[in-house]
Amino acid sequence: MLSDSKAAELLSFLTPSTRPDVKGHATEYILGLSGHRDGCRFLRSKPDLLVALFALNSDPSIAIVKDCYHILINLSADETLHQVLVADVKVLPVLLKNLLDPEYPFSDQVCTILSNLTRHDKTCKTVFKVLQEGVGLAQLVEIFCNEGYNKKAKLHYLGPLLSNLTQLPEARNYILDKDRCVVQRLLPFTQYQASVVRRGGVIGTLRNCCFDHAHHEWLLSDAVDILPFLLLPLAGPEELTEEENEGLPVDLQYLPEDKKREEDADIRKMLLETLLLLTATKAGRQTLKDKNAYPIMREFHRWEKDVHVTAACEKLVQV
Repeated sequence: MLSDSKAAELLSFLTPSTRPDVKGHATEYILGLSGHRDGCRFLRSKPDLLVALFALNSDPSIAIVKDCYHILINLSADETLHQVLVADVKVLPVLLKNLLDPEYPFSDQVCTILSNLTRHDKTCKTVFKVLQEGVGLAQLVEIFCNEGYNKKAKLHYLGPLLSNLTQLPEARNYILDKDRCVVQRLLPFTQYQASVVRRGGVIGTLRNCCFDHAHHEWLLSDAVDILPFLLLPLAGPEELTEEENEGLPVDLQYLPEDKKREEDADIRKMLLETLLLLTATKAGRQTLKDKNAYPIMREFHRWEKDVHVTAACEKLVQV
């Protein structure tokens, strides 16, 4: 790894006034370091290098900014660097400000870094605190639900970010606030075909929200009507009897012959886990029975090939 004198020399190249080609070589070198564990550990011990590097995210060279973000994605994937990035480099206010900009070309990278940083409880709490002091969760949900918010970025990784944030009771309380109508806006994304990342993030968010049993009755009521949104991705084209169809929610009745199930096994498992959480209360179990969820689960079980998903399905049916 680099000696202190070499690290100091590298640091001297990471200034706005450095020649672009020299600066580019420096960021490329650090990008290489960030691609493996020992390099990440070395960079963790050099916060001054990381501060200088992060300052280059407003460099006029697109290639250099791209390198900077790629490095930050690599570093944020390593939990041992989270505190350095948040406390020493102070990445959060800048990242969140950039995310708000509908013209910012690197917002997808910003979302990925924030998603990485919120995977673990301690940093997740810090991200949520900084978020609430500035942008606010309301604005984050607004951006997520407005697909055309940024013409230069898809912002799909806002899904996993929301899922990670809802590990925290404070974030869940906001999503589940009856006066805000937030969870209802997220429900259509359980069927979002353009991105498995966005779809999975929303279903992860809904699953986290279902850990709070006190909200189950409301979630299953007509005010939210969560059940069809969880069952529809698990339903297939199989023909049910007239009696079975009539007992289902309207959106699940007489599905077409080309109806496809959720293609991602992890998402299917999350959907089943969410349904299982909703059976934790007597009222929840009764609602699933009244809405005739069993025929959907029966046909799903016959179709499913993944052993882990099948196990989750059997656990649900046994309730």
